[in-house]
Amino acid sequence: MAHPLPRAAAFAVSLLLLSSSGEAFFDIFNIFRPRSDSDYFQNAFDGSREPLPPTQTEHEERGAAPATATGLTRVPSSGPPSKAAADTVELAADKGGGHIGEWTIVSENSGVSAMHMAIMRDGRAIMFDTSTTGRSLMRLPQDNCRIDPRAKGKQEGTMDCWAHSVEFDYNSGCLRALKILTDTWCSSGAFDADGNLVQTGGYFEGEKVVRVIAPCDTCDWLEHPNSFAEGRWYATQQVLPDGRFIVFGGRRAFSYELVPLPGRTNDKANYLPFLRETTDDAENNLYPFVNLLPSGNLFLFANDRSVIFDHKAGKILRELPRLPGGSRNYPASAMSALLPLDLRNVTGDPDPVVIVCGGALKTAFRFGENNTFQPALRDCNRINLANNPGEPAQWESEDMPVGRVMGDMLILPTGNLLLLNGAAKGCSGWGFARQPVLTPVLYSPRKDKGSRFRALASSTIARMYHSTSAVLPDATVLVAGGNTNTAYNFSGVDFPTEVRVERFCPPYLSKELAGNRPEIDPASVAADGMRYGSPFTLRFHVPPSEAVGQGDVKVTVYAPPFTTHGYSMNQRLLILSVAAFAEEDGRRYAVTVDAPGKPELAPRGYYLVFVVVKGVPGLGVWVRIH
Repeated sequence: MAHPLPRAAAFAVSLLLLSSSGEAFFDIFNIFRPRSDSDYFQNAFDGSREPLPPTQTEHEERGAAPATATGLTRVPSSGPPSKAAADTVELAADKGGGHIGEWTIVSENSGVSAMHMAIMRDGRAIMFDTSTTGRSLMRLPQDNCRIDPRAKGKQEGTMDCWAHSVEFDYNSGCLRALKILTDTWCSSGAFDADGNLVQTGGYFEGEKVVRVIAPCDTCDWLEHPNSFAEGRWYATQQVLPDGRFIVFGGRRAFSYELVPLPGRTNDKANYLPFLRETTDDAENNLYPFVNLLPSGNLFLFANDRSVIFDHKAGKILRELPRLPGGSRNYPASAMSALLPLDLRNVTGDPDPVVIVCGGALKTAFRFGENNTFQPALRDCNRINLANNPGEPAQWESEDMPVGRVMGDMLILPTGNLLLLNGAAKGCSGWGFARQPVLTPVLYSPRKDKGSRFRALASSTIARMYHSTSAVLPDATVLVAGGNTNTAYNFSGVDFPTEVRVERFCPPYLSKELAGNRPEIDPASVAADGMRYGSPFTLRFHVPPSEAVGQGDVKVTVYAPPFTTHGYSMNQRLLILSVAAFAEEDGRRYAVTVDAPGKPELAPRGYYLVFVVVKGVPGLGVWVRIH
């Protein structure tokens, strides 16, 4: 009598039979092998063409400036919207809560499509794309071109004279071309203690590079090649309490590394099994969500799992409950943030609460390869990470007004969150999503469950894959980018490359509330900044209106993030404790707050300090916390 095969052997046989059958088969081992960038170009082509990455070419759409032009070139004309582009989701604005906000166009042409964006402390935004998509709409000066390391079919030393990064003055709309030497495709970043943008990883020749740009009128990118032991493509960068940076993950990089000093090279990476365990056939654990907790430990979220990680000891301290329903990281691309840390009326550390909203089914990417677009996830989930004995952490869930994938989540100066951009179907990837969601949603975390969401005024511009947004010092929101194509295409595609830049004014900036808008006296802001655990005093005034009392005033500090692919790395907002408040004369006030007590709450660096009066923030001022 024949004995049955052991279960493991039977499974192995079945895998071999499936792999030779010609049927669709998920190669369980393939996700750990090197994989070409053509994976993410699949839907940019119809079924008759092989999905290869775009070659860099000097061809440009008809209507743009000639190749001999210098500086900004014209945006090519686009035809009527396609059926897919016209199929949008626009929610009815909730006017019951008052003003619904408004949209304006800041610029018709940013020169590059902003795949990545960060706000510098000199009144400008740094925007950059990838060199993979070829020519942009901004030319570098002829004497400042870069050598193109991937100019196929061309002689060695072929120059790329197109800018892939710009400095954008969000007040005037002026642009300055910046020169990136290596490919920044799907990279990461954060600000150091001096306000410099430290930017890491990317693709091909850029995957192990660290780049730095300082805030000044003539500064440009400085690059440090071969900094990392492993390539960091779709990785996440987090600032630590001591000012160093740690970078997690990336495609086929199941590890983490500290960012080395300029000119240094890491000998090896630190293997993290959690990142390998959370990958799948679609790699739904890229751009993991990382947050610094008041304890100094890190919250890591990848795919549908999360842990508390001790970066000093290199070990996981606590595994948290799995978040069911689908995947949350790229390419499933949910939105996530650490909710504001409220330092008022607390002894010890405030409870850290993380929120994760939207995302996609685990199968969304595979379905997208066949031009089938599954509905985005609609749930919005938060978890209290305080380690309270007898109170295990649990996810609390509720539904958003609409499902959303590839959206952005920004913390406003008031402590509310703004959910914007993205799509209602599909997932991240070139051509992998449909139904742009045009309506931003305000989320009020302090309200009761069931009353936290409010639909605001809709934009008219679809912000799909590779769009970005950022909170500005005047408490408005800058919105840019969007390119679902493998090159800068403005016609003959469902979603043309987007180079327009918008500004969204949240409801708190309505004319009806202008009487509450405070204005900080810059001369009252201490030149040496805010010191840990010390009192910090500033003065402000409000227009003639009703009297302002201490209970009407809130002071918040905001860490400007680095935003790409729907995730704002290192974003955090703290609500400071008011120690003293006094009316001086004629609607002028002095307020003293207690600075954060330690770098685990607010790592050293430049923050935007906002005074909020009766729910209305004034113009923020840059203050160094140290």
